[in-house]
Amino acid sequence: MKRLSLKATTTVLVMLCLMYFITYVDRVNISTAAGQFKSELGLSNTQLGIIFSAFAYPYVIFQFIGGWVSDRFGARRTLLACAAIWAVATALTGMAGGFASLIAARLLLGLGEGATFPASTSAMASWIARDKRGMAQGITHSSARLGNAIAPMLVVALMTAFNWRLSFYLLGAMSAVWLVLWYLTYTERPVDHPRITRAELDKLPPPTTRPVDPRGTWMRLYKRMAPISAVYFCYNWILWLMLDWMPLYFMHTFHLNIKKAVVFTSGVFVAGVIGDLVGGMVSDRLLRRTGNVKRARSHLVAVCMALTALSLVPVVLLHDPMISLIFLGAAMFFNEMNIGPMWAIPMDVAYDRSGTASGIMSGTGFTAAIVSPVIAGLVADRLHSWDLTFVLSIGVMIFGIMLSFFMRPNVPFSNDAAQPSGGSQRKEGDALSGA
Repeated sequence: MKRLSLKATTTVLVMLCLMYFITYVDRVNISTAAGQFKSELGLSNTQLGIIFSAFAYPYVIFQFIGGWVSDRFGARRTLLACAAIWAVATALTGMAGGFASLIAARLLLGLGEGATFPASTSAMASWIARDKRGMAQGITHSSARLGNAIAPMLVVALMTAFNWRLSFYLLGAMSAVWLVLWYLTYTERPVDHPRITRAELDKLPPPTTRPVDPRGTWMRLYKRMAPISAVYFCYNWILWLMLDWMPLYFMHTFHLNIKKAVVFTSGVFVAGVIGDLVGGMVSDRLLRRTGNVKRARSHLVAVCMALTALSLVPVVLLHDPMISLIFLGAAMFFNEMNIGPMWAIPMDVAYDRSGTASGIMSGTGFTAAIVSPVIAGLVADRLHSWDLTFVLSIGVMIFGIMLSFFMRPNVPFSNDAAQPSGGSQRKEGDALSGA
């Protein structure tokens, strides 16, 4: 039995992976079910785009609030409250009777899931060694993309066996089960875990007591994270275009039935699963080999965004379902390679405020989830073509490449506060990174 027992650090990582998987199933299941309830409830593509994006409004707000709450009250209590809310919201989606009630359910889901990723980043800051942060963020986010890949097939199977409403009830129950497991397995401080070993503790960052923030600290941190947040916006533009519209894109563009469209969509999302894993491992490997945080984070992100943009070019020029599948999969792969380095940056920049820093990055960047689905829906309704949407996405990636060189993950936030001079910040940060 001892050989089958997971280490405490592994248990925490597994629980976070399960959470990422479940939350993404719960947030993208609606795009698969939309093919059925769209006609039942008499909704247009524009209305669907608004429903898809409704999730993002409270999600953005509670990214900021949730990051601070998780730093202040701990990831354990924060995620227990979040799980209770998003489980109820998922079940309520199945009870929706029209446009307004679907929006209400999605708003509640966004509220419940808003704090989840900043809170988990706060947990990782204590439970994950520094040179494994990219890997941890990569593997947790790959679990999210696995949720993306499995959700279409899972929801179709549940809708076939029962109906679209019952599929949401069952997925809500799955979230409730995770809540109980989190309560039983997670402790705020690693040293308090009943199964933690001395060998594990020796590899973890030393515990820190968060200092009392002087007035204006949050705004200084927000300014420090601004270029990072802008790059994360560009990443999210592509992500949410794919999460919300891929099933309907394959159905409408190539006249595929829902089952074939789901298979194509899942193929795109599986590429994202692999991209998350690869990006995190490459980022950590670069950090260990070079000691250069900027190269392991910023430069890697620039390369991945360039490859994402190039992958979308054949989708615009060559209108073939298999070509679209291959190159949209490539775009998803390279875009998801950004996740490991991007989510490691808040821990690099502000270790003792990693929840707040990641909440700022994700909350600001996630506004793309509001804009991208709606623009895609409007273009689909008015032009009956996806080419312009993909061309705009290529432009967004180019903008992200330029911004990535301003992220400065090698300069800790404490240096920013202590040394207003940009030159002195960069000099000390470069020394720390080995640049």
